[in-house]
Amino acid sequence: MPTAGNARSSLLVQLSPSRNAKLSFTVQLVLTLFWLAWATMLLLSDNPTNDQNYLYYIFFGLAVVFLGYVILQNTSVFGIQSYIEVTPEYIVQKNGVFRTKMITAIPDIEAVHVSPMALRITQRDGNKVYLDLKQIRKKRDIEKVKSRIRELSTQHNFEVTEANLA
Repeated sequence: MPTAGNARSSLLVQLSPSRNAKLSFTVQLVLTLFWLAWATMLLLSDNPTNDQNYLYYIFFGLAVVFLGYVILQNTSVFGIQSYIEVTPEYIVQKNGVFRTKMITAIPDIEAVHVSPMALRITQRDGNKVYLDLKQIRKKRDIEKVKSRIRELSTQHNFEVTEANLA
């Protein structure tokens, strides 16, 4: 894959995956900590000679694994896991650790429709890609992404249309 530039030619914007989750990060964290406390209580309060004690260890292990999953998906403790990256060659959207990247090559773009909280990309082969900007934390970062797309449209000759706010 060719590289065309330095780190300044790439724009990386962090996403907040908990903004589109059915349960907020705080609720997920509280429920997981409750689960962990319950599993710990079961382990400490039960007689160790009980035949079903191994189930408590499995229950506790699953709570620890789920706590790790919640932290990985919603925080940047282990680095940025959810992001939109715009470079001179491609646009990448990654929505979390365990999700695949959506990669759109810039030369394959025919048109981009810019709305206040989304980008709709139409590729030359007719495929459509939707980039949700609601997950971007700062309004300034949303404007950076939009302005970078406008800059690339002049370099790569694709049409950019704006939604009218009336």
